[in-house]
Amino acid sequence: MSNWNEIFEEVQETARSAKNPHDAVRHRYLKSFSEKTGRNVLAYYSGWLQYAGTGFSNLVSINDEDKNGFMACFYQMDFNKGLDLFIHSPGGGVAATESIIHYIHSKFADDVRVFVPQLSMSGGTMIALAGKEIWMGTHSNLGPIDPLFGAQPAQLVIDEFDRAYSEIEDEPKKIEVWRPILEQIPPTFLSTCEHAIAWSKEIGKNALTAAMFKDDSDKERKANKIVKALTDASVNKNHGKHLHKEQCEEIGLKIVSFESDQDMQDAILCVHHSFMISLMNTNIIKIIENHSGISHIKTLPDGV
Repeated sequence: MSNWNEIFEEVQETARSAKNPHDAVRHRYLKSFSEKTGRNVLAYYSGWLQYAGTGFSNLVSINDEDKNGFMACFYQMDFNKGLDLFIHSPGGGVAATESIIHYIHSKFADDVRVFVPQLSMSGGTMIALAGKEIWMGTHSNLGPIDPLFGAQPAQLVIDEFDRAYSEIEDEPKKIEVWRPILEQIPPTFLSTCEHAIAWSKEIGKNALTAAMFKDDSDKERKANKIVKALTDASVNKNHGKHLHKEQCEEIGLKIVSFESDQDMQDAILCVHHSFMISLMNTNIIKIIENHSGISHIKTLPDGV
């Protein structure tokens, strides 16, 4: 196994002989992983940890432009070999996420394994649910998939309205306490929140029943249980909550532990380190790349 420092040194050494050493090292480890498993490999990495803040959110988040990257990387793959998908993402647009999941399943059906070497949050978790199994280590995390409006969880908006209604019904004088808050809720917003929650649950359930529980006679119940756990804002407390491997297993997800196969763990982390080093040491902000070296790379716009 090559650790972080060794892979960083490998990049420095490669720089002496390669025009783009970061690219060369990533390609080397993706190809090696594919040769090890005999499967197609695609990595979808966002630089969201390096480029935080609202000014970068549209660049680092899942969006419709990403579909072009998946299309480019899937081109001429042998779809009978299945797909190993590495993902490191903060999430993003719900519609784009749903579309990417549909596209992945249209090409590989249920033969998708998802690898989460560090973090796959929100919409990234939704994409992870599209796998027949999710590989995680003790350092890996998924996150809740409840929808947000800005920084506000949709479910908590509804819960607060219900609380206001109940308190005012019991004690009408409290209308004056609640009035400033209720006046900020625009028409149709509560219905919009309800629709968004239903949509997130639908995407999660459809992803799970299409792959992970495809042939399970109890797939509806199992998928509903998982989706309920991932969308329950009152339990998760915060949309950014980090769900560890053991918690993901407890809610019913099919998790394979990195630690169960040392050779696989080494190979997974080599891929991960090579991508993170690229994101930390270049102006790359998003990478979609396959084992053949085909890439769709987004860099920081000029002047940013």
